[in-house]
Amino acid sequence: MGNPLRISRFLVIFFTVAALCSKAQSAPVDNATESKLDRQIKLTVRSQYNVPPDYTVTLGQRTKSDINGYDSLPITFSNGGAQKKTTMFLISKDNNTLARLEKFDLTKNPASAINTLGRPVRGNPKAKITIINFDDLECPFCARMHEVLFPATEQHYGDQVRYIYMDFPLVDLHPWAMHAAVDVNCLAVQSQPGYWNLVDYIHGHGSEISGPGGQQNVAASEQKLDGLTQQEGQRDQVDMKKLNSCIAKQDESTIRASMKQGDALGIDGTPTLFINGERATGAIPQSMLWTIIDRAITDAGEVPPPQGNSTTAPPAASPSK
Repeated sequence: MGNPLRISRFLVIFFTVAALCSKAQSAPVDNATESKLDRQIKLTVRSQYNVPPDYTVTLGQRTKSDINGYDSLPITFSNGGAQKKTTMFLISKDNNTLARLEKFDLTKNPASAINTLGRPVRGNPKAKITIINFDDLECPFCARMHEVLFPATEQHYGDQVRYIYMDFPLVDLHPWAMHAAVDVNCLAVQSQPGYWNLVDYIHGHGSEISGPGGQQNVAASEQKLDGLTQQEGQRDQVDMKKLNSCIAKQDESTIRASMKQGDALGIDGTPTLFINGERATGAIPQSMLWTIIDRAITDAGEVPPPQGNSTTAPPAASPSK
Protein backbone atom coordinates (compact mmCIF):
# COMPACT_ATOMS: atom_id res chain seq x y z
CA MET A 1 0.00 0.00 0.00
CA GLY A 2 1.05 3.62 -0.34
CA ASN A 3 2.80 4.23 2.97
CA PRO A 4 0.61 6.68 4.93
CA LEU A 5 3.40 7.29 7.40
CA ARG A 6 5.71 9.26 5.11
CA ILE A 7 8.84 8.11 6.94
CA SER A 8 10.97 10.92 5.53
CA ARG A 9 9.21 13.31 7.93
CA PHE A 10 10.48 11.50 11.06
CA LEU A 11 12.91 14.10 12.36
CA VAL A 12 13.13 13.92 16.16
CA ILE A 13 16.01 11.80 17.51
CA PHE A 14 15.11 9.00 19.95
CA PHE A 15 17.70 10.05 22.50
CA THR A 16 16.41 13.61 22.57
CA VAL A 17 12.87 12.41 23.19
CA ALA A 18 14.02 10.06 25.94
CA ALA A 19 16.01 12.80 27.64
CA LEU A 20 12.99 15.05 27.78
CA CYS A 21 10.83 12.35 29.37
CA SER A 22 13.30 10.38 31.42
CA LYS A 23 11.46 11.01 34.70
CA ALA A 24 7.99 10.08 33.44
CA GLN A 25 6.16 7.31 35.24
CA SER A 26 3.38 5.10 33.95
CA ALA A 27 0.01 6.73 34.54
CA PRO A 28 -2.86 4.59 35.82
CA VAL A 29 -5.59 4.35 33.19
CA ASP A 30 -9.19 3.26 33.76
CA ASN A 31 -11.40 1.90 30.96
CA ALA A 32 -13.04 5.23 30.11
CA THR A 33 -9.70 7.04 30.01
CA GLU A 34 -8.18 4.25 27.93
CA SER A 35 -10.98 4.50 25.38
CA LYS A 36 -10.48 8.27 25.16
CA LEU A 37 -6.72 7.82 24.82
CA ASP A 38 -7.13 5.24 22.05
CA ARG A 39 -9.39 7.65 20.16
CA GLN A 40 -6.88 10.49 20.54
CA ILE A 41 -3.99 8.32 19.35
CA LYS A 42 -5.94 7.32 16.24
CA LEU A 43 -6.98 10.92 15.56
CA THR A 44 -3.40 12.13 15.90
CA VAL A 45 -1.98 9.43 13.61
CA ARG A 46 -4.68 9.98 10.97
CA SER A 47 -4.18 13.74 11.04
CA GLN A 48 -0.40 13.82 11.03
CA TYR A 49 0.10 11.17 8.33
CA ASN A 50 -2.98 11.80 6.16
CA VAL A 51 -4.15 8.21 6.51
CA PRO A 52 -6.77 7.53 3.80
CA PRO A 53 -10.28 7.57 5.31
CA ASP A 54 -11.06 4.01 4.17
CA TYR A 55 -8.10 2.59 6.12
CA THR A 56 -8.69 1.14 9.57
CA VAL A 57 -6.25 2.08 12.33
CA THR A 58 -5.84 -0.60 15.01
CA LEU A 59 -3.77 -0.31 18.18
CA GLY A 60 -1.81 -3.35 19.31
CA GLN A 61 -0.58 -4.49 22.71
CA ARG A 62 1.53 -1.96 24.57
CA THR A 63 4.88 -3.38 25.73
CA LYS A 64 8.05 -2.15 27.41
CA SER A 65 10.55 -0.50 25.08
CA ASP A 66 14.28 0.11 25.20
CA ILE A 67 13.72 3.87 25.26
CA ASN A 68 13.66 5.34 28.75
CA GLY A 69 10.23 6.77 29.59
CA TYR A 70 8.44 5.14 26.64
CA ASP A 71 6.52 1.96 25.85
CA SER A 72 6.28 0.36 22.42
CA LEU A 73 2.91 0.50 20.66
CA PRO A 74 2.32 -1.31 17.36
CA ILE A 75 -0.23 0.39 15.12
CA THR A 76 -1.72 -1.48 12.16
CA PHE A 77 -3.10 0.17 9.02
CA SER A 78 -5.40 -1.97 6.90
CA ASN A 79 -7.76 -1.58 3.99
CA GLY A 80 -10.45 -4.24 4.06
CA GLY A 81 -7.84 -6.89 4.74
CA ALA A 82 -6.38 -6.57 1.24
CA GLN A 83 -3.55 -4.27 2.34
CA LYS A 84 -2.07 -4.29 5.81
CA LYS A 85 0.99 -2.76 7.46
CA THR A 86 2.03 -2.62 11.11
CA THR A 87 4.35 0.15 12.27
CA MET A 88 5.93 0.45 15.71
CA PHE A 89 5.39 3.68 17.62
CA LEU A 90 6.43 4.86 21.06
CA ILE A 91 4.07 6.20 23.71
CA SER A 92 5.25 7.99 26.82
CA LYS A 93 4.62 6.52 30.27
CA ASP A 94 2.39 9.48 31.15
CA ASN A 95 0.30 8.95 27.96
CA ASN A 96 0.93 12.51 26.75
CA THR A 97 3.31 11.90 23.83
CA LEU A 98 3.30 9.62 20.80
CA ALA A 99 6.57 9.31 18.89
CA ARG A 100 8.25 7.59 16.00
CA LEU A 101 11.37 9.66 15.70
CA GLU A 102 8.84 12.48 15.72
CA LYS A 103 6.48 13.37 18.55
CA PHE A 104 2.93 14.71 18.75
CA ASP A 105 1.10 16.22 21.68
CA LEU A 106 -1.78 13.86 22.52
CA THR A 107 -3.25 16.39 24.95
CA LYS A 108 -4.40 18.46 21.95
CA ASN A 109 -7.05 17.55 19.42
CA PRO A 110 -5.87 18.21 15.81
CA ALA A 111 -8.72 20.68 15.37
CA SER A 112 -8.98 21.99 18.93
CA ALA A 113 -7.52 25.37 17.97
CA ILE A 114 -10.29 26.18 15.49
CA ASN A 115 -12.31 29.07 16.84
CA THR A 116 -15.89 28.67 15.56
CA LEU A 117 -17.43 31.19 17.96
CA GLY A 118 -20.17 33.11 16.19
CA ARG A 119 -20.08 30.99 13.05
CA PRO A 120 -23.44 29.94 11.53
CA VAL A 121 -24.42 26.40 12.49
CA ARG A 122 -26.42 24.06 10.30
CA GLY A 123 -28.05 21.02 11.83
CA ASN A 124 -28.44 20.21 15.51
CA PRO A 125 -26.44 22.77 17.55
CA LYS A 126 -26.10 20.19 20.34
CA ALA A 127 -24.95 17.31 18.13
CA LYS A 128 -21.91 15.36 19.33
CA ILE A 129 -20.45 15.30 15.82
CA THR A 130 -19.20 18.52 14.24
CA ILE A 131 -18.08 18.87 10.64
CA ILE A 132 -15.94 21.96 10.15
CA ASN A 133 -15.34 22.80 6.50
CA PHE A 134 -12.71 25.29 5.35
CA ASP A 135 -14.49 26.50 2.24
CA ASP A 136 -13.90 28.65 -0.83
CA LEU A 137 -17.13 29.82 -2.46
CA GLU A 138 -15.56 29.98 -5.93
CA CYS A 139 -13.85 26.59 -5.70
CA PRO A 140 -15.50 23.94 -7.95
CA PHE A 141 -14.31 21.10 -5.72
CA CYS A 142 -15.85 22.88 -2.73
CA ALA A 143 -19.11 23.04 -4.65
CA ARG A 144 -18.95 19.27 -5.17
CA MET A 145 -18.20 18.69 -1.49
CA HIS A 146 -21.08 21.00 -0.55
CA GLU A 147 -23.34 18.89 -2.76
CA VAL A 148 -22.24 15.76 -0.92
CA LEU A 149 -22.98 17.38 2.44
CA PHE A 150 -26.31 18.95 1.50
CA PRO A 151 -28.82 17.49 1.33
CA ALA A 152 -27.72 13.82 1.25
CA THR A 153 -25.43 13.74 4.29
CA GLU A 154 -27.60 16.15 6.26
CA GLN A 155 -30.70 14.03 5.63
CA HIS A 156 -28.91 10.76 6.34
CA TYR A 157 -27.51 11.75 9.76
CA GLY A 158 -30.26 14.11 10.90
CA ASP A 159 -29.72 15.45 14.43
CA GLN A 160 -26.48 13.51 14.95
CA VAL A 161 -24.32 16.02 13.05
CA ARG A 162 -23.86 19.79 12.91
CA TYR A 163 -22.02 21.70 10.19
CA ILE A 164 -19.85 24.82 10.46
CA TYR A 165 -18.13 26.56 7.55
CA MET A 166 -14.90 28.50 7.92
CA ASP A 167 -13.66 30.87 5.22
CA PHE A 168 -10.54 30.00 3.26
CA PRO A 169 -10.78 31.78 -0.11
CA LEU A 170 -7.85 31.05 -2.39
CA VAL A 171 -7.47 34.65 -3.48
CA ASP A 172 -4.59 34.02 -5.91
CA LEU A 173 -6.67 31.46 -7.78
CA HIS A 174 -10.27 32.64 -7.40
CA PRO A 175 -10.76 36.40 -7.98
CA TRP A 176 -14.28 36.79 -6.54
CA ALA A 177 -13.99 34.29 -3.67
CA MET A 178 -13.04 36.90 -1.08
CA HIS A 179 -15.89 39.21 -2.08
CA ALA A 180 -18.32 36.29 -1.84
CA ALA A 181 -17.05 35.40 1.63
CA VAL A 182 -17.47 38.98 2.84
CA ASP A 183 -21.00 39.18 1.43
CA VAL A 184 -22.26 35.94 2.99
CA ASN A 185 -20.75 36.94 6.32
CA CYS A 186 -22.52 40.31 6.13
CA LEU A 187 -25.77 38.39 5.84
CA ALA A 188 -24.81 35.91 8.58
CA VAL A 189 -24.65 38.75 11.12
CA GLN A 190 -28.41 39.16 10.82
CA SER A 191 -29.67 35.83 9.45
CA GLN A 192 -28.03 32.44 9.77
CA PRO A 193 -30.71 30.76 7.59
CA GLY A 194 -30.07 33.45 4.99
CA TYR A 195 -26.35 32.72 5.17
CA TRP A 196 -26.88 29.04 4.41
CA ASN A 197 -29.39 29.80 1.63
CA LEU A 198 -26.86 32.08 -0.02
CA VAL A 199 -23.98 29.62 0.39
CA ASP A 200 -26.19 26.91 -1.17
CA TYR A 201 -26.97 29.17 -4.12
CA ILE A 202 -23.41 30.34 -4.76
CA HIS A 203 -22.04 26.79 -4.68
CA GLY A 204 -24.77 25.69 -7.06
CA HIS A 205 -24.36 28.58 -9.52
CA GLY A 206 -20.67 29.40 -9.52
CA SER A 207 -20.34 29.24 -13.30
CA GLU A 208 -23.20 31.71 -13.71
CA ILE A 209 -21.57 34.12 -11.28
CA SER A 210 -18.25 33.81 -13.14
CA GLY A 211 -19.93 34.62 -16.45
CA PRO A 212 -20.55 32.85 -19.77
CA GLY A 213 -17.77 30.82 -21.27
CA GLY A 214 -15.62 31.26 -18.20
CA GLN A 215 -14.64 34.74 -19.39
CA GLN A 216 -14.53 36.43 -16.02
CA ASN A 217 -15.33 40.03 -15.46
CA VAL A 218 -14.58 40.25 -11.75
CA ALA A 219 -16.48 43.50 -11.26
CA ALA A 220 -19.57 41.97 -12.87
CA SER A 221 -19.23 38.85 -10.69
CA GLU A 222 -18.98 40.96 -7.56
CA GLN A 223 -22.01 42.97 -8.62
CA LYS A 224 -23.97 39.73 -9.04
CA LEU A 225 -22.90 38.62 -5.57
CA ASP A 226 -24.00 41.90 -4.02
CA GLY A 227 -27.39 41.61 -5.74
CA LEU A 228 -27.85 38.00 -4.56
CA THR A 229 -26.97 39.00 -1.00
CA GLN A 230 -29.43 41.88 -1.05
CA GLN A 231 -32.20 39.67 -2.47
CA GLU A 232 -31.66 37.09 0.26
CA GLY A 233 -31.58 39.83 2.87
CA GLN A 234 -34.93 41.13 1.68
CA ARG A 235 -36.44 37.65 1.83
CA ASP A 236 -35.18 37.29 5.39
CA GLN A 237 -36.44 40.76 6.30
CA VAL A 238 -33.10 41.92 7.69
CA ASP A 239 -32.12 45.54 8.30
CA MET A 240 -31.22 46.43 4.71
CA LYS A 241 -29.44 49.63 5.68
CA LYS A 242 -27.00 47.67 7.85
CA LEU A 243 -26.62 44.95 5.23
CA ASN A 244 -25.90 47.41 2.40
CA SER A 245 -23.40 49.26 4.59
CA CYS A 246 -21.59 46.00 5.32
CA ILE A 247 -21.55 45.02 1.65
CA ALA A 248 -20.19 48.42 0.63
CA LYS A 249 -17.49 48.37 3.31
CA GLN A 250 -16.09 44.97 2.24
CA ASP A 251 -14.29 44.44 5.55
CA GLU A 252 -12.06 41.37 5.10
CA SER A 253 -10.86 41.12 8.72
CA THR A 254 -13.15 38.24 9.71
CA ILE A 255 -12.22 36.30 6.58
CA ARG A 256 -8.51 36.92 7.11
CA ALA A 257 -8.77 35.66 10.70
CA SER A 258 -10.36 32.44 9.44
CA MET A 259 -7.64 32.07 6.80
CA LYS A 260 -5.00 32.53 9.49
CA GLN A 261 -6.49 29.64 11.44
CA GLY A 262 -6.38 27.50 8.32
CA ASP A 263 -2.75 28.40 7.73
CA ALA A 264 -1.91 27.37 11.30
CA LEU A 265 -3.47 23.98 10.59
CA GLY A 266 -1.36 23.54 7.47
CA ILE A 267 -4.29 23.86 5.09
CA ASP A 268 -3.14 24.55 1.55
CA GLY A 269 -6.22 23.58 -0.45
CA THR A 270 -9.99 23.49 -0.32
CA PRO A 271 -12.20 21.87 0.72
CA THR A 272 -10.58 20.71 3.94
CA LEU A 273 -12.87 19.17 6.55
CA PHE A 274 -12.46 18.22 10.20
CA ILE A 275 -14.98 15.63 11.42
CA ASN A 276 -14.65 15.68 15.22
CA GLY A 277 -10.97 16.36 14.68
CA GLU A 278 -10.33 13.87 11.86
CA ARG A 279 -9.04 15.62 8.77
CA ALA A 280 -10.31 14.97 5.24
CA THR A 281 -9.03 16.91 2.24
CA GLY A 282 -10.60 17.26 -1.18
CA ALA A 283 -14.00 16.47 -2.64
CA ILE A 284 -14.00 12.92 -1.31
CA PRO A 285 -16.81 10.52 -2.32
CA GLN A 286 -19.91 10.30 -0.16
CA SER A 287 -19.13 6.73 0.91
CA MET A 288 -15.71 7.73 2.21
CA LEU A 289 -17.09 10.78 4.02
CA TRP A 290 -19.79 8.66 5.66
CA THR A 291 -17.16 6.15 6.79
CA ILE A 292 -15.41 8.95 8.71
CA ILE A 293 -18.68 10.25 10.17
CA ASP A 294 -19.77 6.75 11.21
CA ARG A 295 -16.43 6.28 12.96
CA ALA A 296 -16.84 9.57 14.84
CA ILE A 297 -20.41 8.69 15.85
CA THR A 298 -19.34 5.28 17.12
CA ASP A 299 -16.43 6.77 19.05
CA ALA A 300 -18.87 9.25 20.61
CA GLY A 301 -20.92 6.35 21.98
CA GLU A 302 -23.79 6.64 19.52
CA VAL A 303 -25.06 4.38 16.73
CA PRO A 304 -24.77 5.62 13.14
CA PRO A 305 -27.73 5.09 10.83
CA PRO A 306 -27.50 2.20 8.34
CA GLN A 307 -26.04 3.41 5.06
CA GLY A 308 -28.32 1.31 2.86
CA ASN A 309 -28.44 2.26 -0.78
CA SER A 310 -26.76 5.65 -0.67
CA THR A 311 -26.60 7.96 -3.62
CA THR A 312 -23.33 7.72 -5.49
CA ALA A 313 -21.32 10.91 -5.15
CA PRO A 314 -18.95 12.36 -7.75
CA PRO A 315 -15.53 10.68 -7.88
CA ALA A 316 -12.78 11.93 -5.62
CA ALA A 317 -11.04 15.05 -6.83
CA SER A 318 -7.95 16.89 -5.79
CA PRO A 319 -8.55 20.07 -3.78
CA SER A 320 -7.93 23.45 -5.33
CA LYS A 321 -4.49 24.79 -4.50
